[in-house]
Amino acid sequence: MTERMSSFLPPEWAPQSCVMLTWPRCDGDFARHFEAVEHNFLAIAAAIARYENLHVNVTTDVPGLTARLISAGVPRERLRIYELPNDDVWARDHGPLTVIRGGRLVHLDFGFNGWGGKFPAERDNLLTRRLAAAGAWDAPVETVDFVLEGGSIEVDGAGTLLTTERCLLAPTRNPGYDKAGVEAVLKERLGVSRVLWLRHGDLLGDDTDGHIDTIARYCDAGTIAYQACDDRADPHYAELAAMAQELAAFRSAAGKPYRLVPLPLPAAVHDPDDGRRLPAGYANFLIVNGAVLVPVYGDPRHDPLALERLRPCFPGREVVPIECRALIQQYGSLHCVTMQIPAPPQ
Repeated sequence: MTERMSSFLPPEWAPQSCVMLTWPRCDGDFARHFEAVEHNFLAIAAAIARYENLHVNVTTDVPGLTARLISAGVPRERLRIYELPNDDVWARDHGPLTVIRGGRLVHLDFGFNGWGGKFPAERDNLLTRRLAAAGAWDAPVETVDFVLEGGSIEVDGAGTLLTTERCLLAPTRNPGYDKAGVEAVLKERLGVSRVLWLRHGDLLGDDTDGHIDTIARYCDAGTIAYQACDDRADPHYAELAAMAQELAAFRSAAGKPYRLVPLPLPAAVHDPDDGRRLPAGYANFLIVNGAVLVPVYGDPRHDPLALERLRPCFPGREVVPIECRALIQQYGSLHCVTMQIPAPPQ
């Protein structure tokens, strides 16, 4: 038996070849305000395409999309569109996790079960393999019999993976796996050497069981930006304060305390139909080549403050706000609808 070559999952700030979006369906969850959310997607697409190539998955029920993307500012030469069936827009969770192994890219196709069976996911779970069959990927696709969503993990590029117990240990993901078993899969498949687990941290309205990309993000191997809350009357206060204490106790792979950057909590955004609070936050940013795209929510006080705090974390990158009030109506934000594909190793 030959020994498996080691893998390396690049951090988000590593060079990228493209970013993948899965376009909203006219008959999908965003149907009741499709025009507004497509406008949101067009803004995200145009921002990405300023810096790198754009890969769009779309069903055939969205006619004229190519023309609208070009009209929004996406250069035709940077655009690739694939017409394939999908369930929903959350490319971060149904897209591939792309590792470098043996000097080449390998797309890992982990299982996706609709965040523990909460929502239909059969078509999304097949999407990476169908994209491979359609010729979207130059690199091979490797199916992994383990449920793992891209939004549930953060890596620093130096051997550390950050995640939450609530999500990765949820019995609806991988029943039969304890913490040691989950860590073993992460280490083998993603090439990390250690896992940092958060017990606390949650945003009201989050239906992912606590994805890390809504609450704490690596900016570099020594810096974590995290969702904070200064208002003691806010229902988030105690949980986010406890998470901040956990982050302060963590050490980087170099053995040093992390530089922690607290991000303000935006003013509450509520579902217009049932009044539920939506999981709006600023940690759900996307790092692309040369820029950081940051979700904002029309909050005149906190939007500028979040951008101000993130700029020093990303020297040499433009910090670009993207209005995401329409997108948050389905309980996710900017990072959740994107998946970066690393550039091939040189």
